Amino acid sequence: MEAQEEKEAQVAAWLKKIFGDHPIPQYEVNPRTTEILHHLSERNRVRDRDVCLVIEDLKQKASEYESEAKHLQDLLMESVNFSPANLSGAGSRYLNALVDSAVALETKDSSLASFIPAVNDLTSDLFRTKSKNEEIKLELAKLEKNLTATLVLEKCLREDLKKAELHLSTERAKVDHRLQNMDFLKAKSEEFRFGIRAAEEQLSTRGMDASLSHQSLVALSEKLAELKRQTIPLKKKLESYLDLMPNPSLAQVKIEEAKRELDTIEAELTKKVDMMEL
Repeated sequence: MEAQEEKEAQVAAWLKKIFGDHPIPQYEVNPRTTEILHHLSERNRVRDRDVCLVIEDLKQKASEYESEAKHLQDLLMESVNFSPANLSGAGSRYLNALVDSAVALETKDSSLASFIPAVNDLTSDLFRTKSKNEEIKLELAKLEKNLTATLVLEKCLREDLKKAELHLSTERAKVDHRLQNMDFLKAKSEEFRFGIRAAEEQLSTRGMDASLSHQSLVALSEKLAELKRQTIPLKKKLESYLDLMPNPSLAQVKIEEAKRELDTIEAELTKKVDMMEL
């Protein structure tokens, strides 16, 4: 419990230090939030300590560089009686440019032996960057080409989809119309079936012969067609007998037999037809 209260106190002090005069945002105080904020405060404290160490190191190096610069300046004044203050305006600009170049190239000094490798490294970086840019341009051109092809394909697919939807709508309308016709035909078929059944029952109550029913008439019609088909070879046979000349008496007998057979078939056909008409 004391450890939890100590963490909450440390968190409160850290938040006050962070926000200063600004109000601290409201938050729910519970063990979880306290633990998270305490962890953040510890990380922040470690980071601040590291930053302070880096600042102190940089200050120390800056002091060392200033001392070294003063020593070199004094040495230069003693050896050649030269001071940057004695330079002309152009000389001061050249010196500042030299210093800025050394800083930009991150060389340890401004000697030629330091500048040449730095410039070579910078040139190599420049060539690598140009090469990388060319690769990126080629890749970008390829992507643009693929994108164009994809857009064209997407446009074609959209048009095909519209055509397919239009065709589907037309076919659906046709199917709906056919279904309506089918329903109508089914209803009519049922109506005719009931009508035929009622008519047959009515005719049956009146004593109609069963042979005159619809099914019987259909069967008789089929039988009549079959009989007509059978008379065709008989007629052809009769015509062949009519063309015979050698034996008139025998031909006459055959003709009479064929005529009787034909008359019998025609009589049967007439009878069937009369029955169908009734």
